[in-house]
Amino acid sequence: MEVFRPGDAHETEQVVAWAAAERKPLEILGGGSKRALGRPSRTEHTLDLSALCGIVDYDSSELVLTARAATTMTEIEDQLVAHHQMLAFEPPDWREVLGTSGAQTLGGILACNLSGPRRVRAGAARDHFLGFAAVNGWGDGWKAGGKVVKNVTGYDMCKLQAGAFGTLSVMTEVTVRVLPRPETACTLILQSLSDEDAVAAMAAALNSPHEVSAAAHLPVVLVARSGIAELAGAATTALRLEGPRPSVDFRADVLGRLLGEALRLGPADTERFWTGVGAVQPFVDQHSAGKSDRALWRVCPPPSAAPALVRRVQAGLGSAEAFYDWGGALVWLSVEAGTDCGAPLIRAAVAQSGGHATLIRAPERVRMTVPVFEPLSGALDALTRRVKASFDPLGILNPGRMQEGV
Repeated sequence: MEVFRPGDAHETEQVVAWAAAERKPLEILGGGSKRALGRPSRTEHTLDLSALCGIVDYDSSELVLTARAATTMTEIEDQLVAHHQMLAFEPPDWREVLGTSGAQTLGGILACNLSGPRRVRAGAARDHFLGFAAVNGWGDGWKAGGKVVKNVTGYDMCKLQAGAFGTLSVMTEVTVRVLPRPETACTLILQSLSDEDAVAAMAAALNSPHEVSAAAHLPVVLVARSGIAELAGAATTALRLEGPRPSVDFRADVLGRLLGEALRLGPADTERFWTGVGAVQPFVDQHSAGKSDRALWRVCPPPSAAPALVRRVQAGLGSAEAFYDWGGALVWLSVEAGTDCGAPLIRAAVAQSGGHATLIRAPERVRMTVPVFEPLSGALDALTRRVKASFDPLGILNPGRMQEGV
C-alpha cells in the first residue's frame, strides 16, 4: 500500500489522474477521525490530504470563511471564537464513540454532513456549505458555489457533495457560512417524563415562538453519564435557549410557566451537557471506546413515532438503550453487536415508523456484510449509481464506502 500526500490542489489532481489511468482505487483521508464510519475501505492506496490545510480567507464582517479541506476544526474554532462567531450547525465530535484518533477536519465534517444538537434550529451542515473546489474521478479540478450566501450558479452541488463521504469528488477547499456566537445560553430541565411525554414537551417547546435551539431526552439509566451531578436520579428532558441575556431569561420564564416546573442550567453546564449530547457521550464505552461489544445506530424517525420505535426495538433486543435528540427526530440506539447488530429488527421498526437508520459503530466484519446506510429502493439505487458514475466513472474514489459496488 502506498500513501500519497499531495501538497496542494494541483498535486491532488495529479495523484487522482494517475489512479484513474492505472485503475487504482484510493481511500480519501483527511485527519482520519471518521475512518471507522461507513463501510470499511478495501483500497490499495491512500490519498492523505492532511497537507491541504489552513484558512484561506475569513471575512468576519461578511460571515464567510474559506479554508483548505483538511484544516482542523481546532484551528477553525480558534479563529471563530476570537471573533465571537461559530459554525451554527454545531459540528459534533464522534472520535470517542468511534474509537478513532486524529484531528477532525472541516472537509471531513462537510463530506459526512455531520450536525449537532442545534440542527433543529440552524439546519444541517449542508445548509451552511456555500462553495468548494474539488477533483473528480478523472483527476480534473472543478469548482461550484461561491463565497456569498445568495450565490446563484445553477444546481446546488454543495448539497450533493455534503454527505457523499468522499465518493464523488476529492474536496480541496471549502467555503462555509458562519454566524455570531450567542451572548449566553441556559438549559431548562424537565424531569421524570416518560418518553411519550418528553417528545410532546419538546414538540411544544420547539413549535413555540421562544426559539429553542436544542431539545433532547435522556432516560434515567443514561442521565448519570451526562456529567451533570444535579440531574442524576431522574429522566431528563433538556431544552436549550440562546441569545442576549434579557431575552434568554424572559423566554426561560415563559417556557417554565408553559411546561411546568423546571431546573435551569447555567452557561458552563449548558455547554458541557450539549457537547456531550452531540458527542453521543452516554454511549461512549468507559473502558475502550469503540471496541466494546455494543453497536451504535443513528435512527431518524418522525418525532411522534420515536417512542414506539424504541419500544419495538427494546421488545426484540432486551438490552437496547436509547436517547433522543433533535426533539425526537434523532434516536441514538445502543445494542449488542452480535452477528448483525440487530439490523433486521431495527430496519423493520424503521420501515413501520418511517425514516432511516445508519449503523454508526460496529465491528468491521459486520460493517462489511450489513448495510451501514439505509438500503435504497430500486429507483433511488439506480439514480445513486448514475450520479456516482458521472463524477467518478472508474470508481476510484472511496469505492464501497457507502454501498457495495458504489
